[in-house]
Amino acid sequence: MDGYARPVPRFLCIRHAESTMNAEGRWQGQVDAPLSERGVGQARALAGRLSRAPAPAAGYARLLCSDLLRAQQTAEPIAAALGLAVEVDKRLREADAGCWSGLLHSEIKARWPQELARYRSGDEHARAGGGGENRHEVRARVRPVLEELAHAHPGGGDTILIVTHSGVLRTIRPGLPIANAEVHTFDLADIGRAWSTT
Repeated sequence: MDGYARPVPRFLCIRHAESTMNAEGRWQGQVDAPLSERGVGQARALAGRLSRAPAPAAGYARLLCSDLLRAQQTAEPIAAALGLAVEVDKRLREADAGCWSGLLHSEIKARWPQELARYRSGDEHARAGGGGENRHEVRARVRPVLEELAHAHPGGGDTILIVTHSGVLRTIRPGLPIANAEVHTFDLADIGRAWSTT
């Protein structure tokens, strides 16, 4: 993804709204938890904000989301508000958290303090839950999605919505604080430069 001098799509990347496991303080990974009642409200509110905000010059071209339920339930009201179809792509799912999946954050911190600190430090090769994915592996499956979108929209100027997870977004911008239902704007050229250094 280097050498993008030509116009490229702009990505509005959204972390899914609050899930039931977020509300309980649990590490989800790829456990397929639905949105909490608060999360349903967050998703609807976000859809309303996006529908009222001035649309990009070329409009919203597409809406993609992870195949996990919390991402799909966040994407659906946005799609309805903007008149888009939801395109589900498994490659956008959260990082596999291995044996940490489903555990409380406090349990993980108590049982694996060094491993958790290493993973949260942004170490590219640290694995969540021992057998889970590291950031390098998550990036390797997300990268082709973005490249495919860039090639599908070669004229540039398009804005593409992506509903995904904090683990995916932190591979794009390490250390980024990411709240539920929060929107971050990325340009593929910027992503390419960031990933070329890791």
